[in-house]
Amino acid sequence: MKKINTLFALLVIALAANAQNKIDQDREAIKALAGFYKVTFNYAETFSPDDDYKFHDRHRSSAKEWAVILEDSPKKIVIQHLLVMRGDSMIIKHWREDWTYEDPSILVFDKEDTWKNVTLSPAETKGKWTQKVYQVDDSPRYQAIGTWVHVDGRHQWQSNADSPLPRREHSERNDYNVLNRGNNLYLTKDGWMFEQDNKKVIRSANGDKLLAMEKGLEQFVKTDPKSFGYAQTWWKQQENFWKDARATWDEVFATNKIIKLVPKIDNKLLYEQFFALGNQSVKENWSSEKNKEGIKKIILSYLAKS
Repeated sequence: MKKINTLFALLVIALAANAQNKIDQDREAIKALAGFYKVTFNYAETFSPDDDYKFHDRHRSSAKEWAVILEDSPKKIVIQHLLVMRGDSMIIKHWREDWTYEDPSILVFDKEDTWKNVTLSPAETKGKWTQKVYQVDDSPRYQAIGTWVHVDGRHQWQSNADSPLPRREHSERNDYNVLNRGNNLYLTKDGWMFEQDNKKVIRSANGDKLLAMEKGLEQFVKTDPKSFGYAQTWWKQQENFWKDARATWDEVFATNKIIKLVPKIDNKLLYEQFFALGNQSVKENWSSEKNKEGIKKIILSYLAKS
């Protein structure tokens, strides 16, 4: 009996060590997404069940992007993306991704700028990472859960999630209202690839109707950090304001089961208000308390009353 107990204890120790090694591999893969990149975006519609559907033109573009790690704790890694334009003379705060391990809750996109806070069971989250993607103003975009897989030298994470229309189509199209994203993210020898198999969906009270399918490839190739000097200076000036923005949004998420945002206030989009406030905060050297006061006022004005 003593021998059996010893073998059982050794097995438990071995399983725990393997689990920890897996988490460490996951964390290293996630942190590898950060860096200085040349990014190319390629999207093409591939199929529609409607024979009369007129396929839209392919979308192709490129940019420079710096992805910087803002938080690195055992079960949470936060990466902020900054878009670098006109050489290194114009910086735009781009999207943000929070990676959380075995997170018990997730914001699920419904339609019409509405997200619902959903609680997940331990079985649904065991061993999995949630990628929480936020807009340029740190409002929600989409959140998806999946398992990192490390095999044959390949590091890959897959998921599926509903989201609003992509920025490249948001102001140009109104023939669908939900993008169902099939996300496949994997590391490459010179960066990483974000491969997508998307469904453009018309969502109504009668259910979902598929309008068209789309293939997307976003390739991140590492490039020389020397061409990101102004971006690093700019972010150093702005980062305290956006740290306060994240904290304020987290309070809003924690106290609202449903997040519904109105498109415009005084003919201004939410991100326009945030960018203006951030610039004013930097110029006038605001305190964290003043930042949060101004940020919360903006958020509450765009939060639709239930």
